[in-house]
Amino acid sequence: MENILLEEGMLAPDFELEGSDRKIHSLKDYRGKTIILYFYPKDNTPG
Repeated sequence: MENILLEEGMLAPDFELEGSDRKIHSLKDYRGKTIILYFYPKDNTPG
């Protein structure tokens, strides 16, 4: 997977991940709903 640099106002690309419920969640499943995405920075890095 390539790294994509997102900037304010850009649409996030669709992605999938496994939730704590062991189900696969996709960003497209939430289309039309208000959500907040938080990207955790790599451990032990400034910022």
